Amino acid sequence: MKTYNGPFFLPLLFLCFSSWLSLHSSADTSTSQLSQTQTLIMGNLSQSLHSSFSNAKWNTSDPNPCRWIRVKCSASGNSSVVKSLDLSGVGLYTAPNSSSAARFFDLLCRLDSLESLDLSANSLTVIPGFFFPNCSFLHGLKSLNLSSNMLYGALTNFSRFSSLETLDMSFNNFIGAVDSQLDGLARLKSLNLSVNRFTGEMPALGKSQGLEELVLSANSFGGQIPSDIGGHQNLTLLDLSQNDLSGSTPEGIGKLSKLETLLLSSNKLGGLIPKSLSNITSLSRFAANQNQFIGSIPSGITKYVRVLDLSYNSLGGEIPADLLSAPNLVSVDLTNNKLQGHIPNNLSHNLYRLRLGANSLNGTIPETIGNLSNLTYLELNDNNLDSQIHPEIGNCKNLTLLNLASNRFHGELPEALGSLRKLVVLNLQNNSLSGGIPDELFELQVNLNVLDLGLNSLTGVIPSTISRLESLSNLILEGNYFDGSIPDTIGNMSSLMELRLGGNRLSGTVPTMPANLRIALNLSHNFLSGSIPPSLVALTELEVLDLSDNGFTGEIPRFLAGMRSLTLLNLSNNNLSGIRPAFGNYVTVITSGNRYLIYSTESQNTLLGSRKKRSPVVIIVVVISMVAFLILAAVVVLLTSSKRFYRVEDETPQLGESNLQIVNGCFVTANSIHRSSIDFSKTMEVTSNPRKIILKTRFSTYYKAVMPNGVSYSIKKLNWTDKIFQMGSRERFCQELEVLGKLSNSNVMVPLAYVLTEDSAYLFYEHVHRGTVFDFLHKNLVNVLDWPSRYCIMLGVAQGLTFLHGCTQPVLLLDLSTKTIHMKSPKEPQIGDIELCKVIDPSKSTGSLSTVAGSVGYIPPEYAYTMTVTMAGNVYSFGVIVLELLTGKPAVSNGLELAKWALSHSARSSEREQILDPKIAKTSLAVRSQMLSILKVALACVSTSPEARPKMRNALRLLFNAK
Repeated sequence: MKTYNGPFFLPLLFLCFSSWLSLHSSADTSTSQLSQTQTLIMGNLSQSLHSSFSNAKWNTSDPNPCRWIRVKCSASGNSSVVKSLDLSGVGLYTAPNSSSAARFFDLLCRLDSLESLDLSANSLTVIPGFFFPNCSFLHGLKSLNLSSNMLYGALTNFSRFSSLETLDMSFNNFIGAVDSQLDGLARLKSLNLSVNRFTGEMPALGKSQGLEELVLSANSFGGQIPSDIGGHQNLTLLDLSQNDLSGSTPEGIGKLSKLETLLLSSNKLGGLIPKSLSNITSLSRFAANQNQFIGSIPSGITKYVRVLDLSYNSLGGEIPADLLSAPNLVSVDLTNNKLQGHIPNNLSHNLYRLRLGANSLNGTIPETIGNLSNLTYLELNDNNLDSQIHPEIGNCKNLTLLNLASNRFHGELPEALGSLRKLVVLNLQNNSLSGGIPDELFELQVNLNVLDLGLNSLTGVIPSTISRLESLSNLILEGNYFDGSIPDTIGNMSSLMELRLGGNRLSGTVPTMPANLRIALNLSHNFLSGSIPPSLVALTELEVLDLSDNGFTGEIPRFLAGMRSLTLLNLSNNNLSGIRPAFGNYVTVITSGNRYLIYSTESQNTLLGSRKKRSPVVIIVVVISMVAFLILAAVVVLLTSSKRFYRVEDETPQLGESNLQIVNGCFVTANSIHRSSIDFSKTMEVTSNPRKIILKTRFSTYYKAVMPNGVSYSIKKLNWTDKIFQMGSRERFCQELEVLGKLSNSNVMVPLAYVLTEDSAYLFYEHVHRGTVFDFLHKNLVNVLDWPSRYCIMLGVAQGLTFLHGCTQPVLLLDLSTKTIHMKSPKEPQIGDIELCKVIDPSKSTGSLSTVAGSVGYIPPEYAYTMTVTMAGNVYSFGVIVLELLTGKPAVSNGLELAKWALSHSARSSEREQILDPKIAKTSLAVRSQMLSILKVALACVSTSPEARPKMRNALRLLFNAK
């Protein structure tokens, strides 16, 4: 794909930035005048910028450069001097040997008073050779930002810039080693070289004793962490993640007494976790996951730490008794180690996330688990826990994900599980649980998405009330001892995409199945009988159908051969007869063990020939029968429907009789077409009809409304009586919507009008809904979303987010996922729910953090302790969306978050290709290459460190230039 060499800030971004830029001029020096020399330099610089970079935007109409946007001056004697120049994101680009670029940088050199220079987020490929070694005029420069460009080659020597305190060269394409180039920077406080291609050993930086922030992540630095790292005692942030560092971590790192964040993730570090880390009283976050650490976890290491991630190592021994008890501790991840012994009883009441899966822990879940009112994620899967599931777990009211799979839990399912009303994923498979499914479990109908009770010893019938789990998409009950028939009500579970009931003792016939089944329908190894039901023809997008090892009789229906979505059809070991239909090469068909089934081509042709001879007679009989049946049915309808019709009509609520009274209705759009089309009174009529619902999200319900003039709109309903929506006054709500209504971007759903009642708020949007990204990606398995469409979706969402983040008052997304991005077409996404962060007050929520901070799988790890929606958090959610598009996998699969899974398989470049969706990656070498480039962007976006994630505008640029 062609590299995007122009400015990556599209014109739409300047609509939001224009107001923000005006704030960047220095107010207290607006009347001060520069010296004649600097005035001349700034004038020439402006001319050079406008003539050489046609897309650059710089308001230079004022004769006083100190009043130009992005220029800051300060007094110096009787005049002023330029102190700061910000040209980030203005479209600068350079080509090798460009004379115009040389003139531009030569003029910069002459601003000898300059202390801060920001050229980030442009398309610079080279800096003229004279700038760094010969630009002695910039002896006082303290801050230089060249991040998010396309600079390449080796890092230059900065000896001429001895006053530098902040140097940011991140998100470029630098290569080679970093050694003496930075030796002269004795005053350096912040160095960011992340997301480049640097190799060799870590820079020593021995002369930069005042260093406070060192970010070297996402490079290829190798060797060991320097033993003198403890000499930088002012460090508050040390990020060495995603490199090739090896060896042990020096104990001297414990001397960094001011360190707040230490990130060593995704390296090849081994040896022991330094015990000296427990002495750092300021350390709040420590992540060393995806390494090769061995030995025991040091006692006291969480005495001050709030977030600890040591997952995917080889740590052994027992979990220290004090590890989980520190009052400030909110998140612990020890997944995939070799830990043994019991889970400690002393648990911090502030724990939000506890992940201990894939170890060798034994014993039971501590009864003190019931005291963790903030606990949202609990993963204890793949251990040797051997006990009953304590009912105290029902006190963890905020749990959204509970994974106890692959242990030795026994006894009955506790009724207390029904108290976990926020639960989205419940994985209890592969244990020794017995008894039936308690009715209380069916109280989880609102949020429960995944229920996996497979491979246990559960008995009894499958209750018909299971259909109350209306949000369930995955129901897995295979490998138990359920008997009786499959409940007819299962066909009402409209959200169900996967149903696995195999390996039980079920009998009877197969009822009508939910039409949305897409992933799999497995009814194998039961005692089911009768013919294969014709109702299965409705499962047009089903991928796996397994009816093996039952007692099915009759012929194989021919419609099965026409189900183009099928990849596996297993009908083995039944009593099927007749001719086996011809299936396409795209599907694996297993029909062995049916002794009356005819496979012979000759026999098939003979039988088909005889059928052809009889076909006219058969057709005539069938047609006559159908006509007679239709006439009879019509007579019955005419005799009975009129009374029934009028009875229903009488019972339908009329608008005038509705209890919903409009308190306020207002337009927030200036578009005259919408103003004349929207009928506020229509809102009450449409939203009282459940058949008009087109989408439900975590916070909203969408309806399709057709106005009297025939124009369609989407109406979003927010339940005003929900405590979380109480903002203090409806006036503030209206003011926020007025602001949002002035936004204009093709990738953002902007409200056009609103209606307020006593109980709810209703927002009007243009009706462009053809489904969500989730629908296009995960539900349409027949027509797999191709790579050009996926790439366009990534770019569209990135442009929309960049626009929202760049507004005068940045608009943050409270719930950003593939289910909240609407599709105008397979290549045109629109971000929805943009007003939620304005109208929801998290402090008034009685629910879990996931209630106010997005959907499971999209919530960044730092929300465990910040409890605040941020731009970096939005970037994380965007990264998960990009991973979904790259892998074809949902954000949470089998209880494992996609971001976590992708990071665990990205440590070695050889494994990265396995992350990609093979159906797409195999289409061409060019596509696979571009997908791998974008995978790096996605992994950077879901970095465990918020500081290491790119800004949205940087992520957009990286997507544009991925090739």
